[in-house]
Amino acid sequence: MDERNSVIRIMVIMPCPLPWRRKRVHNPQHEKIVSVSANGSIHSPKFPHTYPRNTVSIWRLVAAEENVRIQLIFDEKFGLEDAEDGICKYDFVEIEEPSDGTILGRWCGFSSVPGKQLSKGNQIRIRFVSDEYFPAEPGFCIHYSLLMPYHPEPATPSLLPASALPLDLLNNAVAGFSTVEELMRYLEPDRWQLDIEDLYRTTWQLLGKAYIHGRKSRVVDLNLLKEEVRLYSCTPRNFSVSLREELKRTDAIFWPGCLLVKRCGGNCACCIHNCNECQCIPTKVTKKYHEVLQLKHRSGMKGLHKSLTDVLLEHHEECDCVCKGNTDG
Repeated sequence: MDERNSVIRIMVIMPCPLPWRRKRVHNPQHEKIVSVSANGSIHSPKFPHTYPRNTVSIWRLVAAEENVRIQLIFDEKFGLEDAEDGICKYDFVEIEEPSDGTILGRWCGFSSVPGKQLSKGNQIRIRFVSDEYFPAEPGFCIHYSLLMPYHPEPATPSLLPASALPLDLLNNAVAGFSTVEELMRYLEPDRWQLDIEDLYRTTWQLLGKAYIHGRKSRVVDLNLLKEEVRLYSCTPRNFSVSLREELKRTDAIFWPGCLLVKRCGGNCACCIHNCNECQCIPTKVTKKYHEVLQLKHRSGMKGLHKSLTDVLLEHHEECDCVCKGNTDG
């Protein structure tokens, strides 16, 4: 008999089962309007210490201007009563979009700090609830700030990404740069250094025509030209040629866009009757390779394909005057 009474006493002092204890809080909800004109914060009562039990607090943040948005960032110190079955049932903080009643999120526990939240308009609502059991610390603190409206400038060709420009406009823009580094920064601001490395990485394609035949190694010293070359005579001289025009390429642009080449030019002395019939023409022509940067739109893709390539240009080594229709020689 004594043993049975002992068992009965143990059962009497055991706590009630958890589901039976849990009740939702039905206290009246008094919304507090917070006018937002600068940065600030709201927090659970007594933060960062244990918040009180049986509490319902609601804040509606309202910005003075209608065309601004409100940003919320949770403090790193965050802790409310843990969830049950993955659901924040008892102590929680939630954020609501007042314009349509959408709940942006509800949080509790200690595992992670909620992420940044942003209102759709100039208002946002924060609701904090604690029941009568197991309050925790530190609670929560939310820092709020205003995001001013952004008015983008109308899009113009000069503001478009370089890769989106038509080739004629891009050709004009590219011509203004004096170094490959400056050009690459303009074309691909986010990856220009990688493009530089790719350009100067030796590949077998580059070794074929350019290095094996030794075309690039020849350097012409303009000071060693023949002494008899005079300013106005029919002689080879430096001309600046446009690569797109010279190569008849409309599908690509090049940097540099113009190169110096030797071309015949100057006056001819054989003119007797009609000077238009007398021309300074090349009598010896060689072709030389020039390394340039080539830019093309990628087929079916966004962006530009960039490569170092060798272009073959004619250079006039020797010139002479030819007078058509001059029977006197």
